[in-house]
Amino acid sequence: MALLDDLKWRYATKKYDPTKKVAQEDVDKIIEAARLAPTSSGLQQFRVIVITNQELKDKIVPIARDQQIVADCSHLLVFVAWDKYTTERIDGQYDFITDERELPRGRFGSYTDRLKSLYLSQTSDENFVHTARQAYIGFGMAIAQAAELKVDSTPMEGFNPNMLDELLDLRSKGLRSVLLLPLGYRDAENDWLEKMKKVRKSTDEFVIHYK
Repeated sequence: MALLDDLKWRYATKKYDPTKKVAQEDVDKIIEAARLAPTSSGLQQFRVIVITNQELKDKIVPIARDQQIVADCSHLLVFVAWDKYTTERIDGQYDFITDERELPRGRFGSYTDRLKSLYLSQTSDENFVHTARQAYIGFGMAIAQAAELKVDSTPMEGFNPNMLDELLDLRSKGLRSVLLLPLGYRDAENDWLEKMKKVRKSTDEFVIHYK
């Protein structure tokens, strides 16, 4: 029940105490949870950018609809994903997998050929829809790990991705921004949501059974 208790504890923090910083050891664990997340075909199509530079966080505030939590948080995680699939990316990941498992390169050639046939025939935007979904999986893992460590976080889609991509020069790296995750510690006295009841649909309404 520990994980469920942690998830009941967490909420989307609306006000951070800028004087409280998250220990690097805890940030590393949160990132590791994201790194260990499952991804489609094991391709690890997303990356995590860690921002602690205050000047850069301040620049992101207007990009994030003037949400001050971006500036006040201890660490800002930016989840980014491949802008598209390429032969080099697919083959590179499977070369890495076979090398790590001490298998001959090309061991999964028929499978990677199917992946390339599927994804390379799509548009870049269609590819990005799929790679971005993988970022969401890691995002959820990071949120859960933060809750287990009693580190506050705020899942954020509310930002201008094109402006953030430009600020961080992501397109030159073949990446596009997907999500923001501020980390830190709540300012309980000034956070209007902190004392609010957590509200979710009942289990009976949430779960649909086919018997």
